[in-house]
Amino acid sequence: MASQISTMAIADILIYLTPLMTGIIGWFTNWVAVKLLFKPEKPVDLGITKLQGIFPKRQNKLAEKIGKMVALELLTTHDIKNKIMEEGNLEAMKLFIEEKIDEYLETTFPQKYPITSVFFGKNRRNQIKIDILSEVERIAPEVIERIIEEIEKKFDVEEIITDRVAQLSPAKLEELIQGILKKEFRFIELTGAILGFFVGVVQVIFIQFFK
Repeated sequence: MASQISTMAIADILIYLTPLMTGIIGWFTNWVAVKLLFKPEKPVDLGITKLQGIFPKRQNKLAEKIGKMVALELLTTHDIKNKIMEEGNLEAMKLFIEEKIDEYLETTFPQKYPITSVFFGKNRRNQIKIDILSEVERIAPEVIERIIEEIEKKFDVEEIITDRVAQLSPAKLEELIQGILKKEFRFIELTGAILGFFVGVVQVIFIQFFK
C-alpha cells in the first residue's frame, strides 16, 4: 500500500513537472532551429539526404538578393549625384578649389614663372581666381553629370555587393547576421520555452480534469 502511494506521489510530481520539461523541450527545439540556420557549414551526407545550414547553402542566392536590393533601393548613382549636388557639398568643393587656386597663384606660379608673375599683382591674381571660380561653378553640374555617367559604366554596385557577400566565409556571414539579429534569435528561443511551458500547463490541467 505504501509502495502504491509512493508510486502515485512520484507520478503526480512528474505530472506537475510536465510544464518545466515541455518548456525545456520548446527552448531546445528553437535553439536547434536557430543553429541550423548556420550549421553545418559544409553539406553532411545523412544517406537519404544532405544536411547543411540554410545560410551557407543559400549564400550565393542571398548575395544576389542583397546586391540587387542595394543597387535598386539603397545606393543608386542617382543618390550619389544628388548627394554631391547638395548645396553644402558644392560649397565645400568650391572652397577646396579656391584654396588650390590661391596656392597655385601665390606659390606655384611665381616659382615656375618668376618673370611673368611680376606683371601679375594681387588685384590681377584675385580677378583670375574669381574668373576661374565662376567658370567652375558654371560647368560643375555638367562635369558631375559626366562623372556619374562614367561611374555607371564602370562601377556596378550590384555586382560588387553580390561578389563581396558571396565571398564571405560562412563563419563571417554568421558573425554578421548574429550581430544584427542576436536579440531576435534569443527571443525566438525564449518564445519556444514560454510556449512549451504553457503547453505543459494545459496538459496538466487536462490530466487533472479527467483524472
